[in-house]
Amino acid sequence: MSRRRDSARHPVRTALVLGLLVTGLFTLAGRAVYLQVLDTDFLQSEGKQRHSRVVKDNSHRGMILDRNGAPLAVSTPVDSIWAHPDTLAEAKPRWPALAAALGMNARELAKMFEKHADREFMYLKRHADPDLAERVMALKVPGVALQREYRRYYPLGPVAGHVIGFTSVDDAGQEGLELAYDPALRAIPGRKRVLKDLQGNVVEQVESLALPKPGHDITLSIDRRVQYLAYRELKHAVETHGARGGTAVVLDARTGEVLAMVNEPDFNPNNRGHSKGEQFRNRAVTDLFEPGSTMKPFTVAAALESGKFRPDTLIDTSGGAIQIGNRVIRDVHPYGALTVARVIEKSSNVGASRIALALDKQTLWGTLTGVGFGAPTGSRLPGEGTGVLHKPSRWVPVEQASLSFGYGLSVTPLQLARAYAAFANDGVLPEVTLLKRTEPAEGTRVFSADTARAMRAMLELAVGEQGTGASARVADYRVAGKTGTVRKLTAGGYSESHYVGWFAGMAPATDPRLVMVVAVDDPARGGYFGGVVAAPVFARVMAGALRLLDVPPDAPRETPKLLMVRSEQVADDYRDAGGRAPSETRAE
Repeated sequence: MSRRRDSARHPVRTALVLGLLVTGLFTLAGRAVYLQVLDTDFLQSEGKQRHSRVVKDNSHRGMILDRNGAPLAVSTPVDSIWAHPDTLAEAKPRWPALAAALGMNARELAKMFEKHADREFMYLKRHADPDLAERVMALKVPGVALQREYRRYYPLGPVAGHVIGFTSVDDAGQEGLELAYDPALRAIPGRKRVLKDLQGNVVEQVESLALPKPGHDITLSIDRRVQYLAYRELKHAVETHGARGGTAVVLDARTGEVLAMVNEPDFNPNNRGHSKGEQFRNRAVTDLFEPGSTMKPFTVAAALESGKFRPDTLIDTSGGAIQIGNRVIRDVHPYGALTVARVIEKSSNVGASRIALALDKQTLWGTLTGVGFGAPTGSRLPGEGTGVLHKPSRWVPVEQASLSFGYGLSVTPLQLARAYAAFANDGVLPEVTLLKRTEPAEGTRVFSADTARAMRAMLELAVGEQGTGASARVADYRVAGKTGTVRKLTAGGYSESHYVGWFAGMAPATDPRLVMVVAVDDPARGGYFGGVVAAPVFARVMAGALRLLDVPPDAPRETPKLLMVRSEQVADDYRDAGGRAPSETRAE
């Protein structure tokens, strides 16, 4: 009753309160109509500030293809799991379940969060497996989302690991050709503006701010079939002989293209978790070795070019030893008088030393530098070594003699393969490349064609029945090549129990298409001579490669008698081809 009386007594107050309420309601309604109908920019702007994000728009890295278009490196789309730290912080009770799904404990997740708490973005798992990504997203933890990225995959795995290399988790080249050609292969990410919900999921793409650009594909000179052959046979040899390692390189003699490059020990670029850093080293271009007797053909080539010698010039190797200063250089067997051609066939250290000492220092040095020793090949592979070749002003007689049979200088296997390509290519040294050539490349002439052909004939003798490289022969093809066996240099001098076995050669010898170098490092069982550990690798790889590339055979299956006859023909062939007359017929 009293309340009615109070209302009756104060009609003005009641009307005033009701008026204010109605006015407020109309004001709010008008403001809402204004913001949501007449002027929407403000609310949209505020909403975008809370849910709009500018994110990367990733694209894929360029493919690496072999010379026939087969993929050697491809990028596959994957999802990475990320989180918005501020939003994730509000869902802390969900962290144990999230950590368990990610394969970590809650403490590890907390430490990860502390490092990124002041940022707008943090990765929880890069390149997650699809099942893992699905399990994490099924938890619907606020602030956790997926981002599309790309992961590199290498179809040949360890077969081409050293030459192709690999990329980092951010898709940047780290080793091999992935690093060498990273600027061309790498994709340029774009930028786009998106709207995300409270859980961080993209609900709408608002606009593209910059279009992504995929990386460029590159086509290599590598032939994956030859690469596999070389890998398989080298691995077999290293395991059979208990060797520390090995290297093999196959070149196209005419173009300088690298058709295969393999090393042992290998590594799998798809799964590097248990690989050591030293396993990533491409020994074909980074490691330096003394080449041993594979250097003798270059000494003889310098002699032929000088005009002082020809293939039938007699060299006195009687006694099988020669003393130079306080050092005695020996042959495995005493041979007596040998022609220059048979110095190569028998791999006589004494004969090579006498030839080298009869030459001017500058002449020998010019030949060795001319074929590329002491300088990089230009392959563009990371870490390529230049080798070691001292200038002639530093040579003493014993060093000049030692150079003739491969001591006192160091080369990479790729350098040696390129140098032998000059013999195969009629005296023209090709430019080495790991990219497929579309046009003939110009090389550098380092020998006359006559000298190169004479050397090929001598190198054929070295793989004959009487030579040191008989196990390098290939059925139906004439092979030219040279073995080498070199003692390894240790802290205490040259070792009596550690060796590198070499073979360098080419086929078909009449018109060489392929050049190959094999090095087996420190074989521990089954022999250590180059003719035993390296030449068989050459034979098996070359036999398969010549047939894969449809190279016509250049000879029926030869008999030892035919090979013996060819020994006497070497000098005649050289003279018939226009070889220069010697200034002396016997070198002491």
